[in-house]
Amino acid sequence: MAEVAATKKSLWAKHAFFEKNSIWLVIGILIVISIGGLVEIVPLFYLKSTIEKVSGVRPWAPLELAGRNIYVREGCYNCHSQMIRPLRDEVERYGHYSLAAESMYDHPFQWGSKRTGPDLARVGGKYSDEWQRQHLADPRSVVPGSIMPGYPYLAQTPLATSEVAADMKTNAIVGVPYTDEMVENALADLRAQANPDADGVDAFQKRYPGAQVRDFDGNPRALTEADALIAYLQALGTMVDFKLYEDKANVR
Repeated sequence: MAEVAATKKSLWAKHAFFEKNSIWLVIGILIVISIGGLVEIVPLFYLKSTIEKVSGVRPWAPLELAGRNIYVREGCYNCHSQMIRPLRDEVERYGHYSLAAESMYDHPFQWGSKRTGPDLARVGGKYSDEWQRQHLADPRSVVPGSIMPGYPYLAQTPLATSEVAADMKTNAIVGVPYTDEMVENALADLRAQANPDADGVDAFQKRYPGAQVRDFDGNPRALTEADALIAYLQALGTMVDFKLYEDKANVR
C-alpha cells in the first residue's frame, strides 16, 4: 500500500506542475495536438491520391455542368444532400452508399448533413423527364406533401452559354481532366446533348461516354435552364455500375 501511495504522490507532483503553471499546460496541449496531427497528416504525403478511382466516373458534360451551376445557384443543396451513408435504412431507401470517387470532379462537392428533402445522389433515372419538369414547375402536383418552392421560370429562361468554356477551364485548373478538345467543343457539345438530331452527337458521346442525349425540357425550340438542370439531375448516380459491387458482395 505504501508503494502505491508513493506512486500516486509522485504522479500528482508531476501533474501539479502543469496544473499550477497554465502557460506550460497550454504548451503541453499544443505539443500533444501537434503530434496527433502529424500522425494523421504525414502518411497522406506518401499517397498519390486519397480517392480510389472508380470505372465510369467522368467529368460533367457542358450541359450537365451548366445544370449543376444552376443547382448551386438556386440553393438546392440547402435541402438536398448527395451523400448516402453506409447505413442499412439509407441504402434501402436511396441505393448504394456514396463513393468518394463520385464527387472527385465536384467543386464544391454536394455532400452534407442536412436534409429537408430526400438525398439526390441516386436520383438519375429514378423519374422521367416529364416528372422532373412538373416537379420543378409545381412540386405539389407530383408530391402533394412537398414544401419545396416552385421553379417554373427555369423552363422560360434561355440558358446562358457564353461562360461554359471558361467554367470548364477553371475546373481544369483545380484538377478536373477537361482536355483542350473538350474546352474547344464546349458549346457544340452543350447543344448536342439537348438535341439528338445534332451533327455532333457521336463526337460528343465519345468525349463523354454514357452521357444521355435528348431534349430534357420538352421544348425542342429552345435551350433553357430547365434543360441543363434536368440533364444534371438525370446524370446523378448513373456513372458507376453498382451491380458489380452487389455481385462481389453476393460472392462473399
